[in-house]
Amino acid sequence: MNKGEDTEKVSSLARRLRDAETSRMPIAPLTDIAPDMTLQEAYEVQKLNIDARTAAGERVVGHKIGLTAKAMQEMFGVDEPDYGHLMNTMMHDPKQPLDLSSLIDPQIEVEPAFILASDLKGPGVTLQDVLDATAYVATCFEIIDSRIANWRIRLQDTVADNGSSALVVLGEDRISPRDLPLDDLETTLEIDGEVVETGNTKAILGHPGSGVAWLANALAPFGGGLAAGDIVLPGTCTRSYRLAGHSQARGDIDRLGAVSVTIVGEPCVASKKQAS
Repeated sequence: MNKGEDTEKVSSLARRLRDAETSRMPIAPLTDIAPDMTLQEAYEVQKLNIDARTAAGERVVGHKIGLTAKAMQEMFGVDEPDYGHLMNTMMHDPKQPLDLSSLIDPQIEVEPAFILASDLKGPGVTLQDVLDATAYVATCFEIIDSRIANWRIRLQDTVADNGSSALVVLGEDRISPRDLPLDDLETTLEIDGEVVETGNTKAILGHPGSGVAWLANALAPFGGGLAAGDIVLPGTCTRSYRLAGHSQARGDIDRLGAVSVTIVGEPCVASKKQAS
């Protein structure tokens, strides 16, 4: 395949994902449509769609990191995390109901969010550099969603799909990472008062700040980095939990704080109406 064909392949896959998100009609895995898609091409697909969003007036406000748990890396056959972008339109006010009707097949996760006070640019960024550069950490929900039907994703699928990202809900408690060790904090996810998932921050590369350091270093070869004010989600402490309808969600990370949101509406869960 020549360069022009490669470019058209990437553009076509990016359009498929945009159309799926707009129509809320999930598509077949991109790795079925283009079995030879490389990881580099998957990131190119992601970038094309981020560029389309910024051209439409959205702003990049940070990044999310996935596959930080060893078990998830083994499942996908990789030895390092992946990443996606966070847009201003993804940030949801916890005081407002979160409507699932705009999503396809959403799931919820609990994790710490790092908000940076200063820039971080690799190579050579360390965990200590991350802690020194962080203004505060907050408990948050990440609502993930897949434009791929039935979550039948391989690594290239989720990377192309911006890390299966959808929405972020930041808790209101703000803690300096210098005031609280973050490497061993118990985490719970409650739905309607019932604990449905538990976890620990040590599942995130041993320390959630290590995920932020990894990202800063991973972006360096492309001339990128993390900027003051960026929000960085280093990975989930809990397994994801599928959201199906009206409920009250609460996430709690011991001593870091809690986040709560009211869930309303019904997701499309349009897997039975998969687009070709």
